This record gives sequence, structure tokens and C-alpha cells, in this order.
Amino acid sequence: MSALVSPRTPVEPGLRWWWQLEGLGHVIRARLRLISALVLLTFVVCHLTSHIFLLVSIPLASGALGVLMTFWWTKTGGILLATALLLHFFNALWSIYVRRSLRLSRWEWAQLSLGLAIIPLMVGHVVGTRIASEFLSVSDTYYSVLVLHWVVRPEYPFLHIAAVLTVWVHASIGIHFWLHTKRWYPAWRAPLAVIALLIPTLAIAGYVAAGNHIVREAEKPGFVAATLRAANITPAKTAEARAIERGIMRAYFTLLLLPFAGRAVRGLIYRLRQPPMLTHSNGKRMRIQPGATVLETLRANRIPHASVCGGRARCTTCRIRVTEGLEALPPPTGLEAKALARIEAPEGLRLACQIRPTSNIAILPLLAADVGAADGLVRGGLEGSERLITVVFVDLRASTTLGEARMPYDVLFILNRFFAEMTKALADTTGHYSQFTGDGLMAIYGLDAPDPAVGPLQALRGAREMLARLGQLNEQMQAELRHPLRIGVSIHFGEAIVGAMGPPRSQIITAIGDTVNTAARLESLTKDYDCVLILSRRAAEAAGLDLKTHKLHEASVKGRTQTVEFYALDAVPETTA
Repeated sequence: MSALVSPRTPVEPGLRWWWQLEGLGHVIRARLRLISALVLLTFVVCHLTSHIFLLVSIPLASGALGVLMTFWWTKTGGILLATALLLHFFNALWSIYVRRSLRLSRWEWAQLSLGLAIIPLMVGHVVGTRIASEFLSVSDTYYSVLVLHWVVRPEYPFLHIAAVLTVWVHASIGIHFWLHTKRWYPAWRAPLAVIALLIPTLAIAGYVAAGNHIVREAEKPGFVAATLRAANITPAKTAEARAIERGIMRAYFTLLLLPFAGRAVRGLIYRLRQPPMLTHSNGKRMRIQPGATVLETLRANRIPHASVCGGRARCTTCRIRVTEGLEALPPPTGLEAKALARIEAPEGLRLACQIRPTSNIAILPLLAADVGAADGLVRGGLEGSERLITVVFVDLRASTTLGEARMPYDVLFILNRFFAEMTKALADTTGHYSQFTGDGLMAIYGLDAPDPAVGPLQALRGAREMLARLGQLNEQMQAELRHPLRIGVSIHFGEAIVGAMGPPRSQIITAIGDTVNTAARLESLTKDYDCVLILSRRAAEAAGLDLKTHKLHEASVKGRTQTVEFYALDAVPETTA
């Protein structure tokens, strides 16, 4: 975590301890939210699976229920389930209170609304089964529950089906947005979607089939009375259950009002203070409510901003560059620190969903507002920035003659072997393969080097390795080649815009700008000067080479008013590093 804090930014030990504690609190709350959700989902899956057996018969479903719910009917299981329910509910209330803006995406609103609707929809069923069984000595069997649902209260099946769908859709949204930032999830998304569709569909079908069976059985004299009597369901116990249900609903709505009341009080207090200002790269300035994240502030002001995971520090798509006010922000901790470390974020890159500025701040969004989860996996610092790099162009000489008197397969075989060796040379010398250029390639050096000036030295080692591998390839393919393969290489050092570019699903890390154009122009000059390597003067100076014995040439570059100076070399010069 400390690696993400500028060494020039002094941080008081007390503040650092508080920030780390606060970050730990965020991590713990996120873990509790996930664990409680998984516990509740496990219970729901067990319960709905037993409903599926109702398609066969009620006795078979009763047996399956006894097996699948064995743990949940124990005291330990009951405590675990109740604890998970309370944790998940109170976490939802806290998330409402802690948010400074309730402008959410559609899926966030759907998940929150469905989650808050679960208790009102399910309270009657829970009180009539588990609570009545524990505290009112009522036996909740499939027969008694189905009689209550389909005969005593014939309107209840619609409510029960709505409750099942609400619970399942809420859980499915949560699981999807938890997993969709995982690299393996796209391959498993379709099978999981099929399972997510089948379980509630078959469970509801079983519930309806069993209900129809009970309705037919209820036509027999004494069936309903005998079933209710066997379950110890009396008018008095029904009245007690209804009283418990009303008490739970009163407590629920009281608790539900608390975060909104707290937000109203907090808003009144905040209006008396002078809030800090957030300046967006589009020029708009907006006030930051105390405690609000940058993401919440942007949403409150209707400025689109990426956030695939809904502000949970999972996807990193809300990443921003803090251009002013970075020194006043606490260092990344907890979930933010882990997320930034995962993408190897450079200094100044933060997550808009996690930072809560207390002073003026200026930001630059690094990803488009409509990006997907895959974009969050891009390494930090490659969203587009101007930096010093070394650009290398490699061109295969006389490539058009390869196709003479050869089958297309043979040509592709030779070219693939050539590109395989060139990319191996890049990998061995820390070069980055950037673009395929038909019969050549473009590479970048210095992307990961702490000092960009190391790039030219790495590029020279890369060119030397390419020539060595080309020589080996010519020996191996001597029988297939009329003439040995030859290449021309250019190396140039300068500023360029580096980042992930191209279509959303086919982006590559590459560079654009004057430096790239100049390097491409220099590569074309290797033909004119009939040499192996053309090295720009700037790259040679950055590499610390003494080339006074070589002639310094000049050439014009399209789009540039100034000429570029370079050395035309028949061999790659040796370096001391």
C-alpha cells in the first residue's frame, strides 16, 4: 500500500493509522456482505431444490426437504441463517445512509429495490413456517403449508411466487456483478445462466403442481380440517402469527426510515459548511458533499462515469488520474489498495468510487463511461498518457518475392517462423510487441522501466537478439529459402501517447504520435542506405553511445518541419550496459 503513496507527501502517523483502520473497515464490511449473501443463497438453493421434487409427489418432496434442510433446521443453522439475514439487511441500510448520492445505475437500483422488497414479501411465509414451528408449536409440513397457501388463503400463491422471483433475481444480479470481473466468468456465464433459469422455473412449477393437487384433495370432506389439526394450526395460533408478522413489519419500516432520516439530518448540517470543489476535465466544477466519493459527486451532477461493479472497488473501471489535490488525499488502503495493486497503478491513479476528498480536487477520467468489465483488467497507466518511450520498427526485406513459386501455406509457414523468432527476441529483452505491419512489426521498449532512458539500451539489445535469431533461422530453413532472410531495423526515442487502443474487444497496447511516425520513416530509410540499423541521434545519446566515427545523416519526415538526425549502421553497436 505504501508503494502507492508519493514519498514527497508527508503523512502523520496518527492519520495513516486511521486511514488504514478505515480501509480495513471497508474490507470487513465487503466480506461480510458477500459471505452473508452466499449463506442466504445456499439456503434458498436448498429450499427451492426441494420444491422441484414437488413435480413428482409431495411425499418425495418432503423426503428431499428433510435431507436438504437438515442443517438449516438445527440450532446452529438457524443462528447462522438469522445472523446472515440481519447482516445483509443492516449492510443494505448502511449503504443507503453512507451514500452521498442516490443516483444509481439501473442494475444497482434493481438490486437495491428487490432486496428491500424481500422481507415484506417473505415475512408471512417465514412467520407461518419457521417462527410458528419454533415458538407456537406448529408443525410446518408441505401438506399444511400448501393447504394454507392454496385453500385457506388462495391469493397467497401469487405473493409467494413473486417472493421467490424477487429473491432469485436479487441474488442473480448480485452474483453476476460479483463474478463478471473475473477472467474465467465469460466462459462460464452461459452454463450459469441456464442453471439460474432452471432452478426457479422448476421450483415454481413444482409449487403450482403441488398446489393443484392440494386443491383437488381439499374437495374431500374433512381433508383441510384434518391437515390443519395435525399441524396444530388453530385460529388462536393464526392470530398470534399475524401479530408477530405485524410486529416484524413495524420494526422493518422503522429501520428502513432510519438511513433516510439520517441522510436528511446530515444534509441540513452540511449546508452550513463550505464544501470543497471537484473540477472535472470537461471544465465543470461541482461541490463535494462531506463524505461523498468522487463517483457519487459525478453521478449527483449527472456526469456519466464508468463503474461496472457499482462502486465496490472490484472492476477498477472508475479509475481516474488526480491532476490536482493528490497530496491532500489519504493513501489507498483496504479494497482500493488491493485493486490498484492488481492493475499495477502508477502514482496519481485512484478509484473514483473510493476516494472521499476533503479539499479541492481536479480529476481526469481514464476510461470511457460505457466500458465493460474487461476494460478494468487493463494495467494501470495504459489508458492513455504521454510518456518517453523507445519505438522499434522491424521490416522483412524482399518479402514479396517469398510468394514466387511457393504455395500460400509455405509462405505463411516462413512468415510465422520469422515472427515467432522476432517476438521471442522481444520477450528476452523486455520489449513489448505492439503492432503487426504486414511484413514487419512495431515494438516498444521502456514501458515498465523506471527510467525511460533505459529503453534505447534495451532496444539495441533487442535488435542484436533479432539478428542473432534471424541468422539461426536462415540456417534452419536453408533448404526452403532461395536467399537468406534479411531485416531492416529502426530505433527512435521520444515522447508519444501510449495506451490501450483499438476496438473494445481487440485493444492492444501501442503508441501514436510524432515519435512513432519518425521511427517508421527511419525504418524505410534502411532500404535507401542498404543498412541493417538506423538509429536516431536522440536514441543514441540516450543510450550513451559514442558514434563520432560514424556519419550523421539528416532526413525529412512527413508532417514535421524539422529534420531528424540519424546514424545508418551495418551492425548493432555494442553497449556497456
